[in-house]
Amino acid sequence: MWEGAAYALVALLVIFDPPGTAVIFAGMTPGDSPAERREQAMRACGIAFLVLLGFAIFGGWLLRAMGIGLPAMKVAGGLLLFLLAADMVMGSTALRATREEQEAAAETAEDISVFPLAIPLLAGPGAMTTMVLLREQAAGDVAQIALIIGALAVALLVTLAAMLSAAQVARFLGRTGGHVIGRVLGVVLAALAAQIALDGIRESLAAP
Repeated sequence: MWEGAAYALVALLVIFDPPGTAVIFAGMTPGDSPAERREQAMRACGIAFLVLLGFAIFGGWLLRAMGIGLPAMKVAGGLLLFLLAADMVMGSTALRATREEQEAAAETAEDISVFPLAIPLLAGPGAMTTMVLLREQAAGDVAQIALIIGALAVALLVTLAAMLSAAQVARFLGRTGGHVIGRVLGVVLAALAAQIALDGIRESLAAP
């Protein structure tokens, strides 16, 4: 049970990429006061939590309603996570907010907590897919589901802490350091994605 919770926590932390998100957040809020940064970071994490919780609760039901089995979801989810990992390793942003979207958000005085911070930087396709997979793997085990939700909360709290210290993180890591960490996490996520896809293929071949 605790091993599953640790797996969920590591997977979510890799996807959220707290140091990388903090660097992006610092670049998007250069003229904001500490209070404004804190408010936007907290609101973004709260929105991301609700969105991902919704996927954890209703995502499996939606799949069953559409006649999609868990093995197929694992294969598709693994491929999607692999694309996200490739984006992280190559420095692309195809599955996250594009550079133009980030620059547009940074140049406006509007609140960025919903877009692009909460969605798609935090509650992106990779995180949504991961929550559905984790919930389906837990089946009806209430304790395991509670631990998964707890892992989601912890991962978002770690990300929130990184964003609240965004200026210090960005100064400490620098542009190069942020890129290095993002690429290392991308390699780890690629391995995780491959394992999920292989598990789905194995289950599909073993099914009668």
